[in-house]
Amino acid sequence: MSDVQLGMPRLPAPDYPADVRARLDADAREVISRYPDSRSALLPLLHLVQSEEGHVTRTGVRFCAEQLGLTTAEVTAVATFYTMYRRKPSGDYQVGVCTNTLCAVMGGDAIFDALKEHLRVGNGETTPDGKVTLEHIECNAACDYAPVLMVNWEFFDNQTVESATALVDDLRAGRAVAPTRGAPLCTYKETARILAGFPDERPGAVEAGGGAGPASLAGLRLAKGESAPGRVVAPRAAARPAAEDRPGTGPRPAAGEAPATHPSSHDAPQQTSASDPSNPAGPAAEEGE
Repeated sequence: MSDVQLGMPRLPAPDYPADVRARLDADAREVISRYPDSRSALLPLLHLVQSEEGHVTRTGVRFCAEQLGLTTAEVTAVATFYTMYRRKPSGDYQVGVCTNTLCAVMGGDAIFDALKEHLRVGNGETTPDGKVTLEHIECNAACDYAPVLMVNWEFFDNQTVESATALVDDLRAGRAVAPTRGAPLCTYKETARILAGFPDERPGAVEAGGGAGPASLAGLRLAKGESAPGRVVAPRAAARPAAEDRPGTGPRPAAGEAPATHPSSHDAPQQTSASDPSNPAGPAAEEGE
C-alpha cells in the first residue's frame, strides 16, 4: 500500500548531486532552445534524464517539470504513455523480440520463449548482472527481415533461437556485437542521450546510416522495372473464369514469359460487371439525361 493510501505525505523527490544538476541544467537549456514552445522539449528532456540513470526516476520527473514549468503529474502522464521511457531500473542492453504477426509466425514466439528460459527472466525483467532486459515488442517495420530482434533500437535481422541465444550471451560477456545494419551498438544510457538530440559520437555511426537493405528494396526495383515482373497467379476459385477470359487481363503468357499487361492476374483492373455480376453497372449518366 502506498503512502498516499495510508494517508501519509509523500516525501519530495531527491535532487541530483550538484555537479550532475549543473551538467543537466546546461544540457536542458540547449534542448529547450531548439523549440519555440518550451513544453515541446518534454520528450527529449525525458530521454536526457533517462540517459543519466537508465530510467525515468522521480528526480528526473521533477527536473523536467521545473525546467518546463509543468506539474509533475503532466510529466508523469507523458513518461508513462510512451514505452521507450523506463519507469524502473533496466539493463545496459534492452533486447526486444518482435512478436507481432509476421515475426511471430517466422519464429519470433519461439525465440522469445527460448530467451526467457535461457536468461531465466520474464517479459520486462532484467538479468541479475544488470546487463540484459528482455521484452517482447510490437512491429518495428522490418517485416521483410523477420524474425527481428532489436538491441537498444538497433536491428538484428533474420534471427533464430541459436543466433539470439548467442547474441545475449555475447552481450552479457562484454564481447563486441555488431547489428545487422545501421549504427554500431552502444549502451542504453548512451542511446537515450542520442535520442535526446545530442551528437552521436559512435565511430562510424554517421557513415553506417539506417538505409534499407536488399529485401526492403526488392519491391522498389520491381516497380522501376529493374527486376523481372512477377508471374501471373492462377485463379484461387475454380468457379472464376480463366485469366484470359476476364476483362483487362489479356491472354495468359507461356511459362517463363513476362505478362504483357499486369504482373498479377488478381490485381488486374476489371469492369464492375465482370467483378460483381450480381450488380452490373454501366457508364455514369450525364447530367440532364
